[in-house]
Amino acid sequence: MSDARGFDSIPTTTVADVLGREQVMDIGIRPLWPSMPRLAGPAFTVRCPPGDNLMLHAAIYRAAPGSVIVVESGDLDYALAGGNVCAVAQRRGVAGFVLDGLIRDAAEVREAGFPVFARGVIPIPGTKAAVEPVDVPVWCGGVRVAPGDMVVADEEGVVVVPGGRREEVLGVARAKLAKEAAESLDAWEAAHRARIEKALGEALS
Repeated sequence: MSDARGFDSIPTTTVADVLGREQVMDIGIRPLWPSMPRLAGPAFTVRCPPGDNLMLHAAIYRAAPGSVIVVESGDLDYALAGGNVCAVAQRRGVAGFVLDGLIRDAAEVREAGFPVFARGVIPIPGTKAAVEPVDVPVWCGGVRVAPGDMVVADEEGVVVVPGGRREEVLGVARAKLAKEAAESLDAWEAAHRARIEKALGEALS
């Protein structure tokens, strides 16, 4: 069974600090309601042409439990999924959705507690006609996502950890969190102030 492999306890801010801007999706890909739990899991990737949602609907029966279904779409006119699709995905063990597009039935999905990160909501569904390959590299929120990449998402945004770097990034992130936890605010402030004063001095010299 696929799982989050430790990333469910790592904030996206820490993962982003380790990886840099190129692995962070654009700000349009957001949690669709406040207090959504952190989402983490290996990517199961899907491509849906604008106006069509067939492959996302197929993916909920193909993604392994614990997977995050990531969809390349860019469609802002039609919903990729609704309440029943999210409910079935949740029942089958899918960890959540990260969609470069829209959903509908937001209240149902919110009440079920199924994590969805997307561009928004719209009440009209797409068609189901376009067959595309699944589990191939896609683009979502401006980031290339390959099958098995670790997707970490919370209220700060969405970060993609390349599959080959998961253990490295997890180790560095854990060490960074441990160091931050051991540092008092007074110590942080002193170091921060010294760094800022140094930068100001260099800029003005």
